[in-house]
Amino acid sequence: MTVFHRHLKLHKPPGLSRREVLQVLGATGAGIALGCRPGGEIERVVQGTAFVDTHEHLPDEIDRLQGGLFPCDDWSLLLHDYLASDLVAAGMPTAEKKAFFSKDVDPLDKWEILEPFWPAVMNTGYGRAVRISMRELYGVDSLGASVIPRLQQAYEDLRQPGLYNRVLVEASNLESCQVNSPGLPFHESSQPTLLMQDLSFQNMHIDPDIEELSAVSGIDVRSLEDWHEVIRWWFGEYSTYAVAAKSQGAYLRGLNYRRVDPAEAEPVFNRVLSGERVPSNEKKVLEDHLFWFCVRQATRHGLPVKIHTGYLEGNKTSQLRRIAQHPQDIAEMCRKAPATTFVFLHIAYPYWQELIAVTKRVANAYVDMSWAWITDPAAAGEFLKRYVITAPTNKLFTFGGDYSVVECVLGHAVMARRGIVQALEELVDGSWLLQHDAVELVEPLMRGNARRVFRLDEKTNVLSQAPWV
Repeated sequence: MTVFHRHLKLHKPPGLSRREVLQVLGATGAGIALGCRPGGEIERVVQGTAFVDTHEHLPDEIDRLQGGLFPCDDWSLLLHDYLASDLVAAGMPTAEKKAFFSKDVDPLDKWEILEPFWPAVMNTGYGRAVRISMRELYGVDSLGASVIPRLQQAYEDLRQPGLYNRVLVEASNLESCQVNSPGLPFHESSQPTLLMQDLSFQNMHIDPDIEELSAVSGIDVRSLEDWHEVIRWWFGEYSTYAVAAKSQGAYLRGLNYRRVDPAEAEPVFNRVLSGERVPSNEKKVLEDHLFWFCVRQATRHGLPVKIHTGYLEGNKTSQLRRIAQHPQDIAEMCRKAPATTFVFLHIAYPYWQELIAVTKRVANAYVDMSWAWITDPAAAGEFLKRYVITAPTNKLFTFGGDYSVVECVLGHAVMARRGIVQALEELVDGSWLLQHDAVELVEPLMRGNARRVFRLDEKTNVLSQAPWV
């Protein structure tokens, strides 16, 4: 009996008979990896191995339970991350989307809003993750008007203290998560060894948040060197506790960061400091300079640098022309800083073949499959197969849920395990891997690589004694 089976036995979803619970267990047991060999050795090892989750956006549990972080707090919240974009792409009008995620609409009335669009999105990767989470956590196999009252009650029953442990540890079999929190560069989590934190430096190099970041550091910023000192303060204060440094600057600009001397950047910084509106081509000069300053700080403090690559979430624009340059840009990034460990998130989808080519030849290029299993599950599986037989496997991390709604992490983890099993079995079936070689890859791909690169034993020890806990 798996950890999650024990969890379900202890927490029977309301309104379900024992027979119904057993039916759910049968669906999620040996056959959880749909399309995989039932009871095969690879599947048994994958299902029994804990993930190190290398990318999330989860708030602390106490903040989630207090409410106010999301537009609603009912069953519809599970559709808020990512699947909301598919709903818009399927034609859901803005007004109806707002109503669906509103706390002002009765949860029992929300199915009427969703129903016309649900068939179009229920089988996307985003839709599958939600459906799996609802099945695993609430015993709801399919959405419909008749099940919404039971679904809402099950949502409320699970949304209690201990939610994160039940979802992340017991149900998802995660060893730990790495969280990129919004707001200040580092979040002092109340669950520091479960929700390990990245040190985000985006607000240090793009539209620098001079007022807030300097206020926390206690440094009065009157020059570029003062801003350098603020950045040094943040890295000096929190690098011991952070697992990595991270920038999602790809949402705002290209990844073509050139080396810029302080003398060239300072006049631009002074204009920004004075409140002057600076054209984007001149802002790039400052951003480029500050990016490399932050990278040097991360490297000096022994932190890998995580970089968003590829697909950009949202419906406004895909910006495919810009992200098509990511593989070329990151190859140059690695060349400029050979002592830095760069972790490129999200497999640069849809340009994952080019990313494999970069990783094959560049020693300091690492790849994170976070988000990939729900963005395009089939492509993620193909990526894993191609990567394993092309590039060094000690530079690959295979799971990050990339959610802010904790319940959906479970659905993503189930999909990732399924994809890993299928990919490795197909490589064995095609005689690209020997069976025992495939089995031996499971531990490093699911947890060992991440434990080594992010120094998780050391970080766990330090975080267990964090001064803010």
